[in-house]
Amino acid sequence: MTYVYLKTQSYTGTNLSQNTIPLNVVSAGISVSKTIPAFPIPLSGVATGESITTAFDLGMASKSVNLSGFIQDAEITKTFGGGDNPTTTETHTFTAQEIAQMIASGVDSTGFAKKQAFSELVILIPSNVDADYNTRATLGTLIPLTFGSRGNRNEKDNEGVPLPLTTFPDASTDVGLTGFIRSFSFNLEAESTDVSFSLDFEVATVIP
Repeated sequence: MTYVYLKTQSYTGTNLSQNTIPLNVVSAGISVSKTIPAFPIPLSGVATGESITTAFDLGMASKSVNLSGFIQDAEITKTFGGGDNPTTTETHTFTAQEIAQMIASGVDSTGFAKKQAFSELVILIPSNVDADYNTRATLGTLIPLTFGSRGNRNEKDNEGVPLPLTTFPDASTDVGLTGFIRSFSFNLEAESTDVSFSLDFEVATVIP
């Protein structure tokens, strides 16, 4: 799996080569954990001979991604100045160790440091069916992994969903998973130019 990117909070537009860090990922583990309060009903087994538990689906779940792989020397482009209208673009080839340090520094920062902090994880997966349930003109089109569903509000998979939070992606530059890096670890090993790493990303709406 090679199409994995970390976007900084300063990422804008549709250029995956700017304000992003590419990762060589060997394994990606996706986890969804649903929280449903459940309450045993007192005396329910007296009349029926079977106890009853009532559960309330309140739409609560936690979603996380675990990545493991290695970092290599790579060319990284960053923009600086001017807020959403950058005035300077810098492109340099960083060593794998420098990139690992850059990620660690970003995890250690806060959302106010938009050039450092990471707010989005993009894992591109092949897709044959678009957001409207049409077969794509190009089979295997790469789109970001998402927890969104196909269809507009109250349509297709979103039937019964009046306000979908996420639009199903149709291009590689669409929004991926937004959230924060909960943990990042890497190993500096002798006689190795690559840097192995492990990263835990939690899907969330981050403020700021």
